[in-house]
Amino acid sequence: MSKAITEESKKFLEKYLNNASPTGFESPGQKMWLEYIKPYIDDYMVDNYGSVVGIINPEAKYKVVIEAHADEIAWFVHYITDDGFIYVRRNGGSDHMIAPSKRVNIHTDKGTVKAVFGWPAIHTRHEKDPKPSLKNITLDCGCSTKEEVEKLGVHVGCVVTFEDEFMILNNNRYVGRALDNRIGGFMIAQVARMLKESKTELPFGLYIVNSVQEEIGLRGAQMIAQKIKPDVAIITDVCHDTGTPLIDKKEHGDFKGGLGPVLTYGPAVQNNLLKLIINAADSEKIPFQRQAASRATGTDTDAFAYSNEGVPSALISLPIRYMHTTVEMTHEEDVENTINLILASIKKIEDAQDFRYFT
Repeated sequence: MSKAITEESKKFLEKYLNNASPTGFESPGQKMWLEYIKPYIDDYMVDNYGSVVGIINPEAKYKVVIEAHADEIAWFVHYITDDGFIYVRRNGGSDHMIAPSKRVNIHTDKGTVKAVFGWPAIHTRHEKDPKPSLKNITLDCGCSTKEEVEKLGVHVGCVVTFEDEFMILNNNRYVGRALDNRIGGFMIAQVARMLKESKTELPFGLYIVNSVQEEIGLRGAQMIAQKIKPDVAIITDVCHDTGTPLIDKKEHGDFKGGLGPVLTYGPAVQNNLLKLIINAADSEKIPFQRQAASRATGTDTDAFAYSNEGVPSALISLPIRYMHTTVEMTHEEDVENTINLILASIKKIEDAQDFRYFT
């Protein structure tokens, strides 16, 4: 039986996570992902904004999507002072609280420029001083003037990413920036690999979708859903592992790393598709947890569900700690179980299956 995670695929994961793929600038990571899945697919497409789709059985009329998003949160260079300090604005939900003392890469046409988010020394601060905010965090790339900064190739609009890289803690926890949600791209790629290695023949077309621009409003998924016009969509993203200090479970739910992927209940989630996924989990003895979304899921599930006059859609989430920081953390067993659950679920879908509640 094909393994969900191999040593070779883990090397790809490290390379893929370490690569910068900020919202709106995902192309280098998308090329890397496409090269990885090419041996496992029959065809592919790339849209105008960089979403990539690997296709198995492209001639089939019935289309099933498995999807993740490729972009990571980042910053934009917003204002350069006369003495060479750089103010930023968010590209997605970047956290100003974690910025001070972080090392960053400023991506320019001349190449990568190294910089740091500076912060006054503890000796010089007082209790009533301002906390970190977009009004006071600045980048320092070692320059004394605006002209010196610009000579490096830095200008307003350059995108900035943290430089933290992938590591494994205690042999079972994956840690790094951009697990949200390149770990999802990794997982759907493993599904494609496992289908190929097990010589599984599907009765429908499978569209393995790595969308762009989720972090600023599900934009890539909106575009690619209109292009594919799928009949079914299973989305994977991350959710909060709430088993850490300072998180209120009454507000955010009770999910713990190592106990399996999280299945969401909510208006955008089609209940018959959700039941199929639960049945797949039960038959394969895959553990899972449950989450309730009061309105939107806040993931690409919403974009697919409400596209094309309504597409039966469901969400399989991977619990992670410390979301939108540079040390996002997830349990290896949850990654394995999420891959296996996506695979088991698509194997249960029949050609031309009608998911309507009644006819």
